[in-house]
Amino acid sequence: MSKSSPSPLAVIRDVFVGTTIETEREQRSSAIGYGLTLAKAAGAHLTVQSASWCLSGDEAWLGTFDDDGMALIDRRLDDLARAVADRAAGEAAQAGVVCTTEAPSLPYPDVVGRLAFQARLFDLTVLDAGLGTYDLDRETIQKTLFESGRPVIAVPPEHDAFTGRRIIVAWDGSAQAARAANDALPFLRAAHVVEIVSVAGTEALHTSVPGAEFAPHLARYGVNVTVVDVPVVGDVAETLRNQAKMFHADMMVLGAYGHSRLREFFFGGVTRSLLRGSPAPLFLAH
Repeated sequence: MSKSSPSPLAVIRDVFVGTTIETEREQRSSAIGYGLTLAKAAGAHLTVQSASWCLSGDEAWLGTFDDDGMALIDRRLDDLARAVADRAAGEAAQAGVVCTTEAPSLPYPDVVGRLAFQARLFDLTVLDAGLGTYDLDRETIQKTLFESGRPVIAVPPEHDAFTGRRIIVAWDGSAQAARAANDALPFLRAAHVVEIVSVAGTEALHTSVPGAEFAPHLARYGVNVTVVDVPVVGDVAETLRNQAKMFHADMMVLGAYGHSRLREFFFGGVTRSLLRGSPAPLFLAH
């Protein structure tokens, strides 16, 4: 690729970042910094939704609060959400990124539903994958994936800036894995090196397309790709974590929720496990 060629990331025209203020103690959102730097790298428009979770009298656990107490907390959360949006707008202006912000105040589950609906209008959505209260972060990621039809980048804490030099594609030969790799093509083409990782012994691999057969497809797009088969150490998620650390991966591409949501709930699953702890941001598609 010559120096005059546009970056493969230039096909990304709009990036959506969603964050929710749940408590009066503001928690830093890594997704905002990551989304901002990604939008700058791609020359894309940035939209930040900083929502506050307003209290609802219908919630049984709120029985100890009177109306005035709930209204006061709602105002504080709303002020925090607006402050986050204003700060994001200021940082975007400094970085030369065109940015739109909104700070809706919504009850649960509307705060999750609105974000999932809005995500349909953008190329991709960037969300936090932290230890949010009541697992709101993970529920938001799951609902957005299932209802938006768009990929999601789940950003662990302390990953405040986008980088994509070294990327792992978690490959089990499934339709979800193929969808994720295809959706991630701009990132794969821009990366210095991409590693397709197949976890040896995974049941799905016996009836699926091997990583070695998928690699030529990526190579035809100019992706610098290698393929490795690794034995299971602990479980599949732990094996992928270890491989990502050894590879110094900047991103992991993953076909999300390969099983039904009910089975994922009862039996865990690679996606759920990685969302609880990943050494790199996760590019997820379903």
